[in-house]
Amino acid sequence: MISMLNLQTFYARPRVLLAPMAGYTDKAFRTLCFLQGCELACTEMISAKGLLYGSERTRRLIDKGSEEGLLAVQLFGKEPAVMEEAAKRICGELGEQIVLLDINCGCPAKKIAGNGEGSALMQDLPLAYKIISAVVKGSTLPVTVKFRKGTDDAHCNAVEFARMAQEAGASALTIHGRTRAQQYSGLSDRSCIRAVVEAVSIPVVGNGDVTDGENALSLLKETGCAGIMVGRGALGNPWIFREIRMLLEGKPFTPPDRKQICETAFAHLDRIREDKADRGLLELRKTLPLYFRAERGAAKLRMLLQEAKSYEALQRIILDIEHGPSYNNMNREFVPENKENL
Repeated sequence: MISMLNLQTFYARPRVLLAPMAGYTDKAFRTLCFLQGCELACTEMISAKGLLYGSERTRRLIDKGSEEGLLAVQLFGKEPAVMEEAAKRICGELGEQIVLLDINCGCPAKKIAGNGEGSALMQDLPLAYKIISAVVKGSTLPVTVKFRKGTDDAHCNAVEFARMAQEAGASALTIHGRTRAQQYSGLSDRSCIRAVVEAVSIPVVGNGDVTDGENALSLLKETGCAGIMVGRGALGNPWIFREIRMLLEGKPFTPPDRKQICETAFAHLDRIREDKADRGLLELRKTLPLYFRAERGAAKLRMLLQEAKSYEALQRIILDIEHGPSYNNMNREFVPENKENL
């Protein structure tokens, strides 16, 4: 059983967290991040309605692995009563496995925001207040809120939203320094993150553009945030957590070599196959190429991984990358030994 997490104590020193990312932060990937030093991870976002309707797919999203550390569940929805009931359900069923509930007020995806959920809640602070208050009421765990700079450049209300969330009972906040309109383009606005840090008394975690250790340290220095949440920078690179933590401790970091990268890609494949059987193959076609973005001929390699029709085919490609028997030394394009079997 995990004891109640005191977030003020937890953030007495800078922490490094894994962001919730739909289609990526499943049990397999979270575990790989924990093994590299992640200190708290979040599930993919969970539909409060889907959870209450008994969706098996939704229920699978909150499965916790035996090697995982501190885990948060992120909820999204727009109906306070539904969100409160979902919080009660999760705490009742998983309260001994997770440490906090997070409310998604930042997802910019059209199917979420277009339905009045996620980042759309930044346009309706009274409703957002009711939702946060309801989740706090229904939860026996600390409640946090993840949100953005605002809707667009003309509507940047992150500071107002942060104060409202604190008043509604949130124990900590995570701010992504882009607007909903930006999606993931442009740069994360660190001055906005700093303004939020200075506006509230609860811990604030900074998110956006954390792609390496030096970038993470500069985010801490420029904003004064209590922690760093790594999102896309961790995809294909779970070592980023170890890199950030080593730099925070003033120690040198040695990047993984090709063998270590291939071993981790294999581990990811094995965990997905064990957890999801045939359902996981499509996901791996998307995630495995991210491990090999630095390889020469990466575009060709990405295409081959995305076209693989079996776990065995993916394994053969990774083995060829690790041992290199099929690289053409003249043009450095990747050519598998048994292409007809892919």
